[in-house]
Amino acid sequence: MCGRYSLIADIQELARQFEFDGTGFVHEPRYNVAPTQSVLTVTNREGRKGEFMRWGLIPSWAKDASIGNRMINARGETVAEKPSFRNALQRRRCLVLADGFYEWQKVGKAKRPMRIVLKSREPFAFAGLWESWRNPEGEAVRSCTIVTTQANDVLRPIHERMPVILPREMEEFWLDGDVTDPAALTDVLLSYPDESVEAYEVSSLVNKATNNSPDLIVPAPQGLFG
Repeated sequence: MCGRYSLIADIQELARQFEFDGTGFVHEPRYNVAPTQSVLTVTNREGRKGEFMRWGLIPSWAKDASIGNRMINARGETVAEKPSFRNALQRRRCLVLADGFYEWQKVGKAKRPMRIVLKSREPFAFAGLWESWRNPEGEAVRSCTIVTTQANDVLRPIHERMPVILPREMEEFWLDGDVTDPAALTDVLLSYPDESVEAYEVSSLVNKATNNSPDLIVPAPQGLFG
C-alpha cells in the first residue's frame, strides 16, 4: 500500500515537468503527506491542470466523507471491477505528484520506517483516480486514491505492495480521456523497475503524521538499506 509520501520540489519545477500552469499555486515542502490531507494532482479535466484534492477517494454515491479514509489506495489487479473505482478508471484518472514514499518494514516486533525514492531523485507521478462528491452543504469535494500493485524486488523485503509509479512516457496515456478500455489501462499498472529505485531507513519521526520537517528524509545513522 501507500500511506505516506513526500513532495518537496518547487512548484515551478513540478509545473514544468508535469506540464501544468503553476501560476498562483502555493505549495510548501511536504515531508510527510498523510491520508485525508490536500494533495497535488494533475488532471486532464478541461485541459491539463494542477489541482489540489483530498487524499482518500469519496465515491459520488457516498453518504459522508468518512468512507474516503478507507480508500486511500486502489489495488491495480481489481480496480476495473470494484464499484468504487471502475468508473473513475475509465473517466477520471490523475497523476498524484511525489518525490518519495514511506513503508514500514517488520523487524521482529518492531517496524522500521523506510523511504523509497528514484535513484535520480526526480519527482514522479503515482497513478491516481479521482471523484467529485457533494457534501451536505452542496459543495463539490474532489478526492483521489493512489493505485497500487505488487512490490518489485527492491520493495519486497519491506512490503508486499507498492504504489504504481508511472514511467514518464506513460503519463500522457494515463491522462488521455479518449482511452477508456479497462484492459489497456490496467496493463500499465506495473511495479517500477528495480534498477531505478532505492530504499533507505529514516527516523521514526515519520511515524507521527503531524511531523513535517527535513529531518524526516535524512538517512538513519545506520546507513542505507541493503
